Amino acid sequence: MAITASSRSAAAAGAQDGAQVSERSPFARLTDLLSPFQPGKPLINMSIGEPQHPVPGFVGPVLAKHINEFGRYPAAKGTEPFRQAAAAWATRRFDLPKAVDPETEILVLNGSREGLFFAAIAAARYVGPRKGAPAILVPNPFYPAYAAGARAAGCEAVFLPTTRDNGFLPDLDSLSAETLDRTVAFYLASPANPQGAVASRAYFDRVKQLADRHGFIVLSDECYSEVYTGEAPGSMLASAGSDFANVVAFQSLSKRSNLPGMRVGFVAGDSKFLARFHELRNVAAPQVPVPLQHVAVAAYSDEAHVDENRRLYRIKFDLADQILGNRFDYRRPAGGFCIWLDVSAHGGDEAATVKLFREGGVRVIPGSYLARPQADGSNPGAGYIRVAMVQQDSETTAEALHRMVDVLNEARG
Repeated sequence: MAITASSRSAAAAGAQDGAQVSERSPFARLTDLLSPFQPGKPLINMSIGEPQHPVPGFVGPVLAKHINEFGRYPAAKGTEPFRQAAAAWATRRFDLPKAVDPETEILVLNGSREGLFFAAIAAARYVGPRKGAPAILVPNPFYPAYAAGARAAGCEAVFLPTTRDNGFLPDLDSLSAETLDRTVAFYLASPANPQGAVASRAYFDRVKQLADRHGFIVLSDECYSEVYTGEAPGSMLASAGSDFANVVAFQSLSKRSNLPGMRVGFVAGDSKFLARFHELRNVAAPQVPVPLQHVAVAAYSDEAHVDENRRLYRIKFDLADQILGNRFDYRRPAGGFCIWLDVSAHGGDEAATVKLFREGGVRVIPGSYLARPQADGSNPGAGYIRVAMVQQDSETTAEALHRMVDVLNEARG
């Protein structure tokens, strides 16, 4: 069924109460859910996607060398060495037909999250009036910054369910011309969080065609692109043409380089949009300390630590293949470090989350907390749990997976 104005109105009316709750951080909601209970075994936290592999060895020496530069106010645009390193990496990594211009087609970010949030505001200003109430398309489930950005931009978030039936990516055929004509921006995540789906080149091409035809900005969240166990995920930038028109892609060192606390990333793409984005960020967004940008230069110039990172994740997903098998409808994800497990046969996602915590000491997050109700009242995340495979050692990962199987008493299907 195409998503139209009438279905939008039904969604707004039917999901209002649920949206009030789900606008809270899913992790705050999880804390509330579990607060009456104690873990039944020593806690293994697999609810937060915080990489725990070792920090690369070059980080300390680079920081020490540039420690005095903490005494400088950073430029919002980013240092020239950072922009050159990030632009060269993106061009090389995604085999782009045209090199990213470090002067006009890239900006440093204080991690990808703040960039994704502020980009919605910038897109609403850049695109201008729409044919109807301005909308921002959001995959459902989604990273919370997307909905927060849409709200801050004064746009309606149109939630696009991503289920196994549509490959866990938004169904482009469901979008009516009416919806697309009022769209300001389209948040797209590949690899997807939480399901790990990866968009094909043909999918990216089609999104680009829709953006050009209807005049909206694609905000492509690619922060998980370097975590995969098979074929390397592509980038929306490769489908964006010689000028990257209507397309920007977001990257971060949090997952790629195990630096979640450093808060450094970048956005690359459409130079006209980025010029307006820079104007907004120059007065409102957090800046990135210069020493951290030097660390990023080193990180984007080295692939050995990234290869090692992937090797460690590969070991853990091999364990999941062995221990979970086809339990919980488990499928090894194409990208990212989360697994998306169907626990609908175990009382639902909240009940399974509580049971795993109380009896097994394993902390996961209910899938419904990562999504919003659709017009028909259904929640695409309901019945699933997200398990972040981020523990530093494979032994802890194996222990957590065994506990999950034991606690939920799931026989091999």
